[in-house]
Formats: sequence, C-alpha cells, structure tokens
Amino acid sequence: MAKKRKFYAVKKGRKPGLYLTWDAAKQQVDGFAGAVYKSFLTKAEAEEWMATASRKTTRKVSTQTPSTVTPPIILYTDGGSRNTGNVRGGHVRKEDVAAWAFLIQKDGESISGSNGEFGATNNRMEIMALINGLQKIIDRYGEKAAVLVVADSKYVLDAIQRNWLSGWQRRGWKKANGEIVANKELWQAVASILKRMPNLEYRWTKGHGTNEGNVFVDQLLNKTMDRMLREPTEFEAPKKAVSNPKPSLAVQDSTADFEQLGLFHNQQISDD
Repeated sequence: MAKKRKFYAVKKGRKPGLYLTWDAAKQQVDGFAGAVYKSFLTKAEAEEWMATASRKTTRKVSTQTPSTVTPPIILYTDGGSRNTGNVRGGHVRKEDVAAWAFLIQKDGESISGSNGEFGATNNRMEIMALINGLQKIIDRYGEKAAVLVVADSKYVLDAIQRNWLSGWQRRGWKKANGEIVANKELWQAVASILKRMPNLEYRWTKGHGTNEGNVFVDQLLNKTMDRMLREPTEFEAPKKAVSNPKPSLAVQDSTADFEQLGLFHNQQISDD
C-alpha cells in the first residue's frame, strides 16, 4: 500500500512555507534555533495552520524526524556600571566600577561568568558580556550550537539586528558621520565571533523586570562590583579587546546556586 502524501509546513525557519518532502523541509529547520514546523495529510490543513498565529507552538530543532525536539541554548547577558562621574557634561571616572555577567542554560546545566573593570562604561560591559558568553558556548558546545541570546541592551541588540555592525565594518569601523565607532575593538571581536556562529537568535527583555535569567546576571554583576570595591587590586582598567578572550575569573557551574535561590526549576522566558 502506497504511503499517504504529506505536506510539511514550516512556520519558523530559514524559509517559511509549505514543502512536499521532509528532506526539503528539513533543510529549512535543521540547526535553526527555535524552528517551528508540522506535517499534515492535506494541503488545506497545512495552510490553515500556517495562517494561525498560535502562541502555543512547539520550538523544534531536528536532525531526525519532525518529532525530535532539541531546545536551543539560552544565553543571558548584562553589563552595568556605577558611574559617579556621569553628571551633565561629565564622564566616567577612572575609579568608577563596572562589570559584566553572563548565564548559559542548556538541558538543566547552568554556567555563569562575571568580571569587571575600573573606569569602563555600561555599554562596554554589555558588549563584554556578549563576547565572553558566546566564547564560553563555543568552547563548551561548539560554533554550530543553536543559541538564543536574551539581553536588555538595545545598544547591543540594535547594532546586530539592525545591521549597524556590518555598516561600521564596511566603512572601516566608522559611523555614517565619519566618527570612529565607540568600543571599536570590542565590536571587531563581536563581528569575528558572529561569523563563526551561524545559529544565533536574539530577544530583548526589560531590565530589572521579571525575567529570572536577566535578574540573575544583574545580581551577579552587582556582586562583582561590590567585590571590586572590597578587593580593587584584583581588577584592571579597560584593555583592548581580543578576538578570543580568556575565560572570566568567575566562570562556574551555577546549577547549585539556582537551586538555592529557587530559580529555573520551571524555566520560562518572559519579556515582561
């Protein structure tokens, strides 16, 4: 008896649409973080499902069959500073503390990292959090890992998602007005890493809100700044970025910390 023909609907993938074979559909979802797709016996059902904007669809990344589910790695990043010199017309003072932090979540495993610098800006720390978090993922899971980056920094996300980064790169790391891009060395490091990681997605979340991952990294970087005030000799002034940053002083498995704090037993991503 001949097999019944199926229609494969890809709602979220490299190229959303209807496909007549699983092989064709698989090319659109295999390795794509947060892919959403489903098979149907009739074209009408597939088209109806595609037209329905359901918030209850399942995230899937498959290398075998449509029923295989592999959640993406989630990377939370944050940066902060306590700038006593940020008055009108002022600037960051060399004694001001600043820090970054990241949190990686995958299959129940939690890894965090944090470090700080004196005299650094908040924006610099936001970029450093992304660089160090992605580098840790490369070291642990490889460059092809599917990753969802969750951050509260529009400065970082807009540079990537609105293609400002590629524009700066084309113009020799200058803005449209000819000015040198701030944090040029860090953005060069970001561009180098992004070329190596094709399966990245990004999501903005409100800072100091209810997103547990964002709350955790915010608390972690503040602990680092507190430590900088107590033990200043362990931290340095800003240095030029490198394409392959060395591991943070505070990279660790944070699973036990989450259990103690009551976080991530039922992990959800909230943008509230």
